[in-house]
Amino acid sequence: MNGGRRLAGATVVLAVLAVPPWLLTTLTRAHLPGWPTSAQLRDWLTDPLTPATLTTGLIAVAWLLWLGMAYTITVTAARRLRAGARWVRHLPLPTPWQAAATSIAGAAALTTAHTPSTHPPNPPTPVTADKLQHPSATPQTEQRGVVVPGGWIPDDTAHHIAAAAALVWLRRRRAHQPGQPDTDATQLTPLPATVTAVQAAIADQPPPPAATTGAMQAPLPPAGIRLAGDGADHAARGLLITRLLAALRDPTDTTPVIVTSNALTRLLPSVAESVVPIPGLHVVEALEQAADLLPASSPSSTADHGIPSLVLTAEPATAAPPNLPGARVVTLDAAAPLPTWRVDRHGHTVDHQNGQPRPRMCVLDSTAAADLLAVLAQPTTAAPDPAASAPARPINRAQAKIPRQVNRISPPTPQRPTEAAATAVQLRVLGRPALLIDSKEVTIRRSAALQILVFLAVHPDGATTTQLVHALWPGLPAHTVTGRLYTTLSDLRSTIRATTADQVVVHTEDRYHLDPCIDVDLWRLQAAAHHSATTDAPGGWQTVMDAYTGDLAAGHTWPWIDPPREATRRLVLDAHTTVAAAQTDPHERLRLLQSAIRIDPYNQQLHQLAADQLNAIGDSAAAADLLHTHRQRLRLAGILDQPMITAR
Repeated sequence: MNGGRRLAGATVVLAVLAVPPWLLTTLTRAHLPGWPTSAQLRDWLTDPLTPATLTTGLIAVAWLLWLGMAYTITVTAARRLRAGARWVRHLPLPTPWQAAATSIAGAAALTTAHTPSTHPPNPPTPVTADKLQHPSATPQTEQRGVVVPGGWIPDDTAHHIAAAAALVWLRRRRAHQPGQPDTDATQLTPLPATVTAVQAAIADQPPPPAATTGAMQAPLPPAGIRLAGDGADHAARGLLITRLLAALRDPTDTTPVIVTSNALTRLLPSVAESVVPIPGLHVVEALEQAADLLPASSPSSTADHGIPSLVLTAEPATAAPPNLPGARVVTLDAAAPLPTWRVDRHGHTVDHQNGQPRPRMCVLDSTAAADLLAVLAQPTTAAPDPAASAPARPINRAQAKIPRQVNRISPPTPQRPTEAAATAVQLRVLGRPALLIDSKEVTIRRSAALQILVFLAVHPDGATTTQLVHALWPGLPAHTVTGRLYTTLSDLRSTIRATTADQVVVHTEDRYHLDPCIDVDLWRLQAAAHHSATTDAPGGWQTVMDAYTGDLAAGHTWPWIDPPREATRRLVLDAHTTVAAAQTDPHERLRLLQSAIRIDPYNQQLHQLAADQLNAIGDSAAAADLLHTHRQRLRLAGILDQPMITAR
């Protein structure tokens, strides 16, 4: 059936390609005897609209239409042939052992007489792959991964990236000093686009097993390899990032990652010029200097721990460097006498010696690799010593960072905290997000629709279609998911229309925004903070603290949510420390500080202030226990890498 259908299709294609030009040549030969002469061209310029010229124009249009159709058919056929050739190239061929086993089995099947039997045959004896073929010849299963702009990342590496991104925000939370003016503008800077694309891609995936935490992606030969092909540099960057991320997630991993300066300049020129060190990465001028950085017991320790040292170079490397025992040397030098793996830009890898496929490798261009290294590069400055810092003072609320966007549309005016909230439509984004109409929660079927509501609550000035698409589906081309956005908005409007006639999402001047008349708890909190900062009214900061009912969109890990979530949290922490600094009752001051610690249990300054207050009221044991608990929490989170505070 399929063969007949394909034959009929091929016949139709050949007819389409051959019949029109034959007809045009046969029927129009009299009208087009040859190229026009100069006299004919002068006559056509004098009188262009003649029956002969119109006929010639129609014939030319017919030829152009046929040429366009022939081009489309040719390109489609070439694309399918290329895909088939790629499939055949990656098709694992039988090894000599497999060929021998197949020949023996075939001969036995032909020479053995068929003997009927009334008993069922015995089950076949299982044969391991080692008895028939070399382990390297085992066909590789397709690996799951994440496609990002500029590369492909395996699932386990993607989860390591998400963990590293979470550590970045935990470090920022730890270093923030509530009640003090923010002097570092990068504290609320969103993470690079490649990182957010990875976070969005694995948002609903379970983390990898703990056993693969420190494993090196794409196991390498003991002596190392030479990477070649169009994706060699991309794969070298992928190996480097993968190894550094695995070391970051596994604190017990102390094996070094060594790269020569010429290789770093070739692969990551922006990183080579940077002065910010990357934990675990050692840069050497020559390959011989790597021996001083390798553990003395590399052969045994790496065999037990399963995590060899990685040495990345673009210089010639011997097959078994005597001064680099136990290390995996990866070189980009074309003359290196090492096993060669050819890698394409999609990470597909083939052993050049035997043509067998190897595990798909992580591939990254220089931009994507630099984005991922941004979550690894940490300042070397220690956390500020609270003993030397000034006591907490009220922050200048004119400089308070409240999420806003500057555009041509006037922002909605949130309700004052003293006004009665008589609005029928209420949007709660602090804590678990919920849309309530007449005090009844509306069931929102699509998670993207809920995300749109929270995004527009954070950006009350509105957002364009492109901004919404980039926020909800980072890493994907906007034109490929715009229809998904329109479908989500249409479903959201239908859900709301079934309950109320009020509008929630309004489209004005090519921007989507929430109706200013609805009640949004985040807007009320921001309005209360702005009112307290400008009027310094008594009890104003208490209103801010009361309005905070939980983290922004608690329980959701959308890639764009971290900066506004942290900004809102800091606004409330500053309110707590400002009110605590104005208290004369030490017990009330301690209560406020403890309430702030419950909001952010990772902040170092809050724990120090609370410990000082406990010491002031004579409870030094509770102060020491508080600091010890904080230290344990930081250790479990993996951010205990800076000088710690002590009770005074």
